[in-house]
Amino acid sequence: MTMLLLTYLAVGAFAGLLAGLFGIGGGMVIVPVLVITFESLKFAPDVLTHMAVATSLASIVFTSISSVRTHHQKGAVDWPIVKQLSIGILLGAVLGVLTADSLSGSGLQIVIGISALMMAAQMGLGLKPKPSRELPATPGMVGAGGGIGWASALFGIGGGSLTVPFLTWCNHPMQRSVATAAACGFPIALVGALSNIVVGWGNPSLPAESVGYVYWPALFGMVLTSVPFARVGAKLAHKLSADKLKKLFAIMLVLVAIKFLTANV
Repeated sequence: MTMLLLTYLAVGAFAGLLAGLFGIGGGMVIVPVLVITFESLKFAPDVLTHMAVATSLASIVFTSISSVRTHHQKGAVDWPIVKQLSIGILLGAVLGVLTADSLSGSGLQIVIGISALMMAAQMGLGLKPKPSRELPATPGMVGAGGGIGWASALFGIGGGSLTVPFLTWCNHPMQRSVATAAACGFPIALVGALSNIVVGWGNPSLPAESVGYVYWPALFGMVLTSVPFARVGAKLAHKLSADKLKKLFAIMLVLVAIKFLTANV
């Protein structure tokens, strides 16, 4: 039990740091570690990946609050953009949870593995669309938010890896894009976590400490460290060049992808 708590604390710290530094929710760190941990605890294979995704989203609720507070204090969050994107995010996040719930545990792992490879390519190779346009009108922003919310809830991430490229493609400054993406992570995580509680409610395969697909012992341990480390990451985002850290993170994502894509071979 002590080792599990230390694992949750370490995952929370790393995820919080990433959330603040890159504007991402840290889900691509949390989900694979929780999958491995839940496998060691002999949780049912058909629900453990769904539990990892749901618990990741629940932890991002707290991480995003901490990260956004720091970015807001620096005046970097563009709240009108957050409002427009959030309209689509709310619906997209619900649809993402329903999509995940329709997949088997192994099918969900394959989807997450593919997304990890795509994110690794984006971060490791510096792939990003060239700034070539302005932010779209409200219907376009709502549509973009819907896509971001759907994919984020499906993969258990905060959406920053999708929101930041979208905003920079629209000629939005990088630091403000990171801060705004962090703010968008809150509605994604909140709606995603609540939806996972609803769709998982009463599932007989879940352990006793779960509420829906959210596993409370893991959530509690991660939140203890993710919140303060999100503040640290947000402060570093305004001081450091994150290129080397992104490449290291990309390597880790490739390992995550290999683990998930080969787990059922």
